[in-house]
Amino acid sequence: MNGPMGDEPVGELELVHTFTGPMPTGVSVSHTGRVFVNFPKWGDEVAATVVELRDGREVPFPDEAWNNPSGDDDPNAFVSVQSVVVDPADRLWVLDTGSPMFQPTRPGGPKLVRIDLDTDTVGQVITFPTDVALPTTYLNDVRFDLRRGDAGLAYVTDSSDSGSNGIIVVDLATGASWRRLHDHPSTKAEPLDSFRPVVEGRPFLERPADGPPRPVAMGADGIAISADGSRLHYCPLASRRWYSVATDALADRTLRAEQVAATVVDEGDKGGGSDGLETDDSGAFYLTSYEHNAVLRRRPDGEFETVLRDPRLLWPDTMSVAADGHLYVTANQLHRQAKYQRGRDLRRKPYALFRTRIDAGPVRLR
Repeated sequence: MNGPMGDEPVGELELVHTFTGPMPTGVSVSHTGRVFVNFPKWGDEVAATVVELRDGREVPFPDEAWNNPSGDDDPNAFVSVQSVVVDPADRLWVLDTGSPMFQPTRPGGPKLVRIDLDTDTVGQVITFPTDVALPTTYLNDVRFDLRRGDAGLAYVTDSSDSGSNGIIVVDLATGASWRRLHDHPSTKAEPLDSFRPVVEGRPFLERPADGPPRPVAMGADGIAISADGSRLHYCPLASRRWYSVATDALADRTLRAEQVAATVVDEGDKGGGSDGLETDDSGAFYLTSYEHNAVLRRRPDGEFETVLRDPRLLWPDTMSVAADGHLYVTANQLHRQAKYQRGRDLRRKPYALFRTRIDAGPVRLR
């Protein structure tokens, strides 16, 4: 995988789709090769916050009605979706922030919605109580272990840039949910004196049109379950470090907060800031590196290597390991948004979905 020295690309980057409308974040590929993408409502005009790519077209999914909410608290429609994830049983789960423009959430908006891909219909809607999805909560990404409990557990990162961070655990059988690692240091954005991100050669800060710049404050963001299901890995957006916690501890509601925290491991410096994490069935972890236009891999032996590095990977966001032996990744130029560029939108369309061959498959925790 290691290319020649110098500024040449590493890996083979295959263009799957270009986006000429709103910027995408999440992507997920079903076991049969169907590709789903979402567009959060961050200021772009978003006709459908969840789509399926069909013959080069972006088709509202599962239909237009689910992409037309009556308000930010509509439990029966998508408000502003940050992630779409196909689970080990080949069902699509939609993680709805309920927070367009990062506004305070209202009950009914933040939710997890299951779409059964054999019928393309909604099979389950899980909303969150106000002590789990706080007004400041920003639901960012989700992973599933269907071996736990009657129907499995989901783990969700709360990446809020204005409130508490943490991991939300969801019992898929009952719809019950609870917060873990609430405001634990491992879930928080790092201050500038310990993490000063640089993207495209420029310091990455919130730079409003008026007023002084501020550090990026997004906390727990990327999330991935180890191949054996024993550890949940996660990373704040504003950090070069990543962490793991015992899934047994997250799942056990009788444990005290300090008992869960005692199972946290600092996994060390991962070489750059990451938006997304992913795993494959070999036990490898994939880490986007937005500071380097790259995707890194930590092999099962602990060694890090570069899978992709390409100037077209402008803010690699979300990855999906597909059954066809490819790693899919979105590149959406997030850092060029107006909030980071003194009020000027420097993004240049199109945004892109790429893939590269890895010859490994998704983890099947079921």
